[in-house]
Amino acid sequence: MLRAGIIGYGTLGKSISEIIESGQAGDVVLQSILVRTPLGPLDHSPEQCTVTTNEDVFFTQNLDIIIEAAGHHALQLYGEKALTSGSHLVILSVGALAELDFYENLQAAATKYKKQMIIPSGAIAGLDRIAAGVLGEIDEITLITRKPPKSWYGTIAEEKVDLATITDPVCIFEGNARNAAKLFPQNVNVSAALSLAGIGFEETKVQVYVDPTIQMNTHTIVAKGYFGQMETTIQNNPYKENPKSSPIVAMSVAKVLKNLTSSVVIGI
Repeated sequence: MLRAGIIGYGTLGKSISEIIESGQAGDVVLQSILVRTPLGPLDHSPEQCTVTTNEDVFFTQNLDIIIEAAGHHALQLYGEKALTSGSHLVILSVGALAELDFYENLQAAATKYKKQMIIPSGAIAGLDRIAAGVLGEIDEITLITRKPPKSWYGTIAEEKVDLATITDPVCIFEGNARNAAKLFPQNVNVSAALSLAGIGFEETKVQVYVDPTIQMNTHTIVAKGYFGQMETTIQNNPYKENPKSSPIVAMSVAKVLKNLTSSVVIGI
């Protein structure tokens, strides 16, 4: 039995909790959740699970694995503590790793305490092929992200276009993945995951579009190298409650957990 904890109980944290409760994440029990503010009377929390605002209580629960689902700041606050407490760490706010010093500090903690930083595929596909392909030579990797206007409220995109009146797709960013991850922390975490799997933040090219002609968050990966070529396009239904993210992210976390407790593992 794998003892799991979640940092954050927003849309994504709740979805991960529900999948664990349903048994679809394998032989896992959700033991504790760290929240910023106490849950309200109408908030559902799993049975026999410690929900706390006290980080000391959370990190003394003897957790095998901790899932970060609370954003870049939470990862910066608690990432190293999760690893030094003796837990593997599933990272969803991957864009925070674009800060080289922070990434290296987490890596050092993981190495020292013999724990893993686990980055799920999340909103994209093909990371397994990219991570395998980089063992040879990869010539180029490009990520093209397109999301409808509703997915961009509360981001820098509002400074680039009028989200309420836009009628045609507009490219609001073209550059490398390091800059993309910093500018769009809630929307382009995928660029960071792709960079870490492949040829790095500087060499990974990114294009970002506000696209009023689509309803789903769309990511296209194009890669060429010694392994051959690949082009894959993923269309994700966004959460109604939080259109910046998609249900597939929680499903991807569940797959990570299931892999850790299953006798058969596919697609790594």
